[in-house]
Amino acid sequence: MHYQFILKQPLAEFQSRQTLNAEDVKATYDSLLSLKDAPQAAEFTNIASIKVMNPYVLEFRLKQPDPHFVSKLIIGILPKRLIQQQHDFAHQPVGSGAFSFVRWDKQLVLSRKRDAQPVIFTEVKDPIVRVLKLIRGEVDLLQGDLPPELVKYLQQQTEISVQTVQGTNFSYLGLNMQDPLLKQIKVRQALAYSIDRAAIIEKVMVKDTRAASSILAPEHYTNRSALLSAYEYQPELAKRLLIEAGVNLPLKLVYKTSTDAQRVRLATIMQSQMAKAGIDLEIRSLDWGTFFEEIKKGNFQLYGLTWVGIKTPEIYTKAFGSQFTPPKGFNRGHYTDTQLDALLANEDWPAATKRIHQQLPYIPLWYEGQFAAFHQNIRHYSPKPDGNWDDLATITRSATINTYAH
Repeated sequence: MHYQFILKQPLAEFQSRQTLNAEDVKATYDSLLSLKDAPQAAEFTNIASIKVMNPYVLEFRLKQPDPHFVSKLIIGILPKRLIQQQHDFAHQPVGSGAFSFVRWDKQLVLSRKRDAQPVIFTEVKDPIVRVLKLIRGEVDLLQGDLPPELVKYLQQQTEISVQTVQGTNFSYLGLNMQDPLLKQIKVRQALAYSIDRAAIIEKVMVKDTRAASSILAPEHYTNRSALLSAYEYQPELAKRLLIEAGVNLPLKLVYKTSTDAQRVRLATIMQSQMAKAGIDLEIRSLDWGTFFEEIKKGNFQLYGLTWVGIKTPEIYTKAFGSQFTPPKGFNRGHYTDTQLDALLANEDWPAATKRIHQQLPYIPLWYEGQFAAFHQNIRHYSPKPDGNWDDLATITRSATINTYAH
């Protein structure tokens, strides 16, 4: 099987004003395929060859037919010349999008290509300080990662506009399936029933947050076809399931999270709820770098993370397929299920979604609502369900745009 791609004309330009062509596309995917241990490379092992026909046309030949191949081609294209020079893309990024990279020190500074409008991302860790900076006019825009009481406070400020939208980013509890306790389905079911999602969403989350049933949001066809619903809070049922699993109560578990104030707050609430279900949850909050390294290495019992911007069901293969444990994929809990593997291989996504919902390799939590808060003189910007910043390409304001990035 082969696919032929014709690049849209006029061709895009890198920030160097060099035109992006078919040679750059081939070089990007060749470079990725050379990284044998990269999780992304596993997506493309079915590629037999890539041939450039002319500057506008290239051909991908596959070893085996793959009807979902096109949906996987979402890698940002890099200049062939810089790939050959082993350019440090991590610290000096180069792309063909709406912005050019300027610098990254204490702030990330971009320049919008169409009008040279600078956009400055500033990290401000304290949520109260972020809000005060917005009100004082030191920043123009905040997006995401504020507790609901601060969002409500901003809504009361006449000079600030707050917009919200239903989110699609999936928050969950990850489980180490090599742990003898967590291997048991009844223990995982008990965990699912031990969290009062409705209470957390009402009291602690921003508007438009929804209880989750799977990685993909309820409106996705895989969810609609599977007819799934979120697990409800049933602490007595959770306790019975633990007893049936032969667990001596309380069940002691360690939960790892970041030091972000909202994440610690959520962990503390879940800790209190789980106690009523016979679960003694120990919280260990780590700085982000240490925390994520622990997760990637598999050093955890439970952890909390969020999948961001996921739109296609192939994520189930990468997150739960038996062959996609690190470094080949994102099955960090080392979950194995031959029945699920067969469903994934056949791309029966609704059935796979239902199986995952029943077997609980993750404990689904919620799809966090998205919001953006900005001064009234900001135009052409609105929050997106996955929290992206795409509208920075069209946002208008007379002076420099200063924005907070969490």
